[in-house]
Parts: sequence; structure tokens; C-alpha cells
Amino acid sequence: MADLQENTKTEQVGFDWGIITKRKDLAFAFGIVMILAVLVVPLPKWMLDICLALSITFSILILMTVLFIQRPLDFNSFPTVLLIATMLRLSLNLASTRLILSDGHMGTKAAGAIIEAFGKFFMGGNFVIGIIVFSILVIVNFVVITKGSGRIAEVSARFTLDAMPGKQMAIDADLSAGLINETEARKRRVELEEESSFFGAMDGAAKFVRGDAIAGLLITIINVVGGIIIGTIQQGLTLGEAAQSYTILTVGDGLVAQIPALIVSTASGLLVTKGGIKGTTDQAFTRQLGGYPRALGMSAFLMFGLGLVPNVPMFPFLFLACLTGAGAWYANNIQKKEIKEPIIVDEKNTKTGEEQPLTQGLHLDTIRLEVGYGLIPLVNSSTYGTPLTDQIKTLRKQYILDYGFLIPVIRLQDNLQLQPNEYAIYVKEVVAAKAQVRIDRQLAIDPKGEPIMLPGEQTTEPAFGLKAVWIEPHLKEDALFRGYTVVDAASVIITHLTEIIKDNMSELLSYTETQKLIDEIASKHKKLIEDLIPSQTNVGQIQRVLQGLVKEHISIRDLPTILEGMGEIISVTKSTTRIIEQVRLRLSRQICESYMKQPENYIPLAPLNPQWEQKLIDSLRGPDDDRQLALSPSELQSFIQDIKKAYERFDSMGENPILLTNPMVRPYVRSILERLRPQTIVMSQAEIHPKVKIRTLGLIG
Repeated sequence: MADLQENTKTEQVGFDWGIITKRKDLAFAFGIVMILAVLVVPLPKWMLDICLALSITFSILILMTVLFIQRPLDFNSFPTVLLIATMLRLSLNLASTRLILSDGHMGTKAAGAIIEAFGKFFMGGNFVIGIIVFSILVIVNFVVITKGSGRIAEVSARFTLDAMPGKQMAIDADLSAGLINETEARKRRVELEEESSFFGAMDGAAKFVRGDAIAGLLITIINVVGGIIIGTIQQGLTLGEAAQSYTILTVGDGLVAQIPALIVSTASGLLVTKGGIKGTTDQAFTRQLGGYPRALGMSAFLMFGLGLVPNVPMFPFLFLACLTGAGAWYANNIQKKEIKEPIIVDEKNTKTGEEQPLTQGLHLDTIRLEVGYGLIPLVNSSTYGTPLTDQIKTLRKQYILDYGFLIPVIRLQDNLQLQPNEYAIYVKEVVAAKAQVRIDRQLAIDPKGEPIMLPGEQTTEPAFGLKAVWIEPHLKEDALFRGYTVVDAASVIITHLTEIIKDNMSELLSYTETQKLIDEIASKHKKLIEDLIPSQTNVGQIQRVLQGLVKEHISIRDLPTILEGMGEIISVTKSTTRIIEQVRLRLSRQICESYMKQPENYIPLAPLNPQWEQKLIDSLRGPDDDRQLALSPSELQSFIQDIKKAYERFDSMGENPILLTNPMVRPYVRSILERLRPQTIVMSQAEIHPKVKIRTLGLIG
């Protein structure tokens, strides 16, 4: 029992070292604290030897990592690693200084075996040689490598920050054009942010290396001078003995610190100079420096000639000439093989080569905007107004708010077959519209359709067919003063694109998009979805109902209400037309609000003559779920003429009222006007919300 209590007590008070191995953050923090502790706590010789060996190993590991990474961002923690390596070397410098100055009079073993070995090996017993070697290492590190690396890091940081807006615009352009998806765009933006942060941090990290070199030089001078003073005054050594002992120790200590510093500086230089290189350092080196057989051949020829010069040793140059010539021959054979390889692969894999283009040919752009080469500056540049890429992004966001679904990605590309100032809009690979714009001019439009009384190139506004003139930019103020609408070329294209999308919205709402809309509301309206799908309806029928709504420019944002309206009637009928009419009743408030005239807040109406309504009702044929309008050609022509005359009269009054009909004939009247006058809005009497103000402008027919 006593043993058990003793064991339990031991477990309670003992330190669990496994915490450090399991928690890497604690281990890392512990290591940083130990580095700082070395600054104030003396180290024994054996511990100093271990730490110096660790410093050298750490530096070599950094260099090897830099050599084998594919790109600089793969080692974006380098500035932090550089700071830790610098702090480790400086703390060991201070620990060795403490041992040198306190025990230097006892001989070269006062600061440990590593410092002694470095001092004797590099000096060869002569401290003057050691000082010279140390000075050269400091000059190479400080003046050449560190200074060059710092300058490259500074310029890279500046250029990277300057290039960020252009790179971000390129990402947005690729996203708008459909070349990449949202995930890939987000990934590229993160990489761009990491790149700018990395080179900015490297610019500051270069100062660590520079400061480390200066500190190493100052510590060495202080140790030599301080050691000679301590040795001669306090320890009773002669000047020669003090100089011999303390200098060997100090220079050995300096070499132990400077060699790792030189290795890390080299790694830093390799990292910042690798900004535009892909692949490991050896791959880039051999691929670029040794990838030109002519250059290698000329080098071999020149070295061979230099070896034949009198009084010049022949063997080294002839040996290197043969070696370089062999490299030229090998590189030439490799290039020939690479040229021949694609032909061999195509012959062996004819089937694969045929299948790839066929697979690519299955890709279908739902919406595509092609521009001639003269309009390319409109894509990303803001010289001629807001770039097309930004306007397309805004357009897609606006359609979500206005109509409740995200239109497909609009692919934007150039087409050399178009005229320089021409653009073309494709919907599912079919040309929907073509027009020309002038990027260096402004388009003046008279909203009333009257001729433009300004000098310029006469034209027709492509979206609405209004008379317009391309005017010089300096005439813009005059045009605005006359009451004309003035827009730039990019806005003309976007307006035209907007109208084309409106005219084809029902085709853009695919089965997949419908499923996405249902999935979006499934979490909040789970019971509603379960009751409808698949027991009463399916996604295909919901798609047809939504297409019927957006075809008349009715927003489907309130999808739960639409599904509720379908649930009310779908057990009675499967007719898509009748289901749409029922859903429109549920959306009456929304429909009336969208057609309300501002700022008067009323809906202008033009009811259909009751005689025409009755005639249309009497012309309906077939069962309830499949009724058809069976007007005679003469009656249909007469009906169309009455509508034309009525709306010509309303146009002269400056009004565009809603055509009001009986609920039974509303969809059939709309189908008649769809080709004749698509901009005419047709509503049934049941869709007028009770609280909405109305104004009747006159009967039709």
C-alpha cells in the first residue's frame, strides 16, 4: 500500500517529457527560450561543442532545403528560420566569448575542441594566416553575398508589390472568362498574397544576415583586443603568448560562426535569385546553362585554343575542353531526341491523339463574348472606362439580386476573325448578336429616338436599336447638356450583353442550376422539399416552371413561395401552364412591386376589351390540362392590329401600360405578343394585389 502511494505521488509530481514530443509548439517555444538563455547562462565546453555542431548542421540543412525546393514559396518560412539561425550563432558567440576571455590563458583548449580544431586547421599554426582567412570570409559574406542578396530581395519585393494589381486583374479576367473556377481563383489569390508577403519579409530578413556579419567581425576584434589585455595584465602572460593563445581561440571561434553564416547567406542568395525559376536548382542550372550545345562547343574550342598558348599549362585546359565537348555532344543528342519523340508518340498513340480533340469538342460555352483585337484594351485596362471583366462580375452579381439565380460563367476571349472593333455574343455556341464599337469615342443616344444634332459617326445603338452617334470625348459635356445619354464602348457592350441574357434567361436556367437552387434552400425548408420531391413532382418540372417565370422577367429568389404555389395545384393538374399561373398568384405582391411606376407608385394598366376576352375564351379548345387557342387567321390578325394601334397611342402619350386580361387567357395573350411585342407586360386581373394603386389608361381593342 505504501509503495502504491509512493508511486502515485511520483506520477503526480514528476514532469511528463512526452508533452514536449507531442506538442511541437511547446518544443519550439522551449528551444527559443534555451537560445535566449545561452545569452546569460554560461555553457560548459562539452555543451558548447554540441551547440556549435548543431549550428553547422542547421546551416547545412537550410542550404540543402533551398537547393531541392521547386519554388521560393515552398520555403516561405525562410525569414523566420533565418532569424532563429542568426540568434543561435550570436548566442553561441557570446557563450564562446565568455569561455575565451575567462580561460584563454590556459591554452587553445579553453573554449572546447571544435573551436580549437577550426583555429589550428585554418591557421596552420600561424595566427596571422588565420586572421587573413577570417577577414576574407567576412568580406565575401558581407560585401558580396549578403549585399547582393539584400539588393535582389529589395527589388523583388518592390516589383512584386507593383505587379500585384495586374496579377489580380489577370486572375479576375480568367475567372470571368471561365478559364478557372472560384476555387482556383481563390487559390491563386492566396499564392499572390503569400508571394508579396514572402518577398517583403525577405527584404527585411536580408538585414539579419548583414547584421550577423557585422556582429561577427566586431565580436572577433573585441575578443582579440580584450584577450590580449586580460592575458598580459591579469594573467601575467607575455604579449606574444597572449596574442598566440587568444588569437587562435578568437579566430577559431569566428570561423566556427562565419562558416555557418556564409552557408546561410548562400542559401538566402539562392532563394531570392530563384524567383522566376521552376524546378529544383540543379534542374534549372543544367537545363539552362547546359542546354545549349553551341555554347558548350564554343567553350570547348576556346579552352582548347587557350591550352595551346605558349607557357600556359596544357593539361588542365585540354582536359576541360574534352569534358565540355563531350557535354556539347550529349546535349545535342538530347535535343534531337526531344524533337523526334512527339512524332513517335503520335504514331504509337493515334487513338489517344484522336480522342483528345473529340473530348474537348464536347465542351459548350453557355455564354461567350468574343472581341476583335482592337477591343482587347477594354478587357482589363481602365484607360477607356471600367474594364469589361469588372463589369461582367458586377452584371452576374446583379442578376442574382434581380432574378434569383446565378447566370453561367461568361467566357471572354479575343477572335482574330472579327473586325478590329467588332464583338460577338454567343449563347450556347450560336451567335446571338454582333455589333461594332469605337473605344476612343463616346456613344451619344437620344432616349426619345430623335436624330442626334452633334458631329460624329452615325450609328444605331445595338441593344435597343435607337439612333446614336459616336462623338469625340470632348463633346461629352455638350451632349449631356442637350439631354442625350452618353456611354463608353465597354458600357455599350455590357448593355447589349445584358439584353441578350434577358432574352435568353429561360435557356440559361438549366437542370443543374435548378438542382443547385433547390439544394440551397433544402436545409431551411427540408419538409417542403420532402413533400414535393419526388412524390408529387421532380426537378425537371420545377425547372420548366422556373423557366416560364424568368422568361417573363419574374424573379425566382423567393423559391419557397414558388414551391408552395406548386404544391397547392400540382395534385390537381400537371399542366406547366396552369402551375405557372398559380405560382404567379402567390407572387402577386412581388410582381406588382416590380412593375410599379416611380415616383408616383402606381401601376399603369390597359385592360383588354371584354369582347376580345370573351372571344378568346370561346376559342379555347381541348381538355383543361392541354388547352389550345384556336382563333381564325383573320381574327388573330385583327387582334394584333388592335393591340398595335393601342400601344402606338400609348407611346405618343409617353406611357407603356401593362396589358390586363382575364386569368384564363393571360398565357395565350402573352404567347401571341411574345413575337410581336416582347416588351409588353401581360398580367391577369387576379395578379393585381389589393393594396396596390392602379391607373387605367384606356381599353385595348
